[in-house]
Amino acid sequence: MYKTVHQYYVYILSNKKNGTLYIGVSNNLERRIFEHKNKLIEGFSKKYGLTKLMYFEIFQHIDEAIAREKRLKKWKRQWKINLIEENNPNWNDLASDWSINMDSATSAE
Repeated sequence: MYKTVHQYYVYILSNKKNGTLYIGVSNNLERRIFEHKNKLIEGFSKKYGLTKLMYFEIFQHIDEAIAREKRLKKWKRQWKINLIEENNPNWNDLASDWSINMDSATSAE
């Protein structure tokens, strides 16, 4: 019997270095980033043009990912900036070289 391994992602988006931050969770990071970059979902990230992936973490269990997302959302802004800069000091868009299209993004589900 095979056990399905799931992956869940907690991620932080921004529009620029030290810009507005958005924290989200997804079971398909490529699809979700595609949606953000193409402004397909109404809401905060679309309103503020948050299309750059600055940071992400991977979890095997959804409850852990959701708990982490909730904790990060309660953090002080400077703590979030420190987290990004420890892992991505130049605030590069980690998804800038992903050749994402909706077909490939949805096939991973």
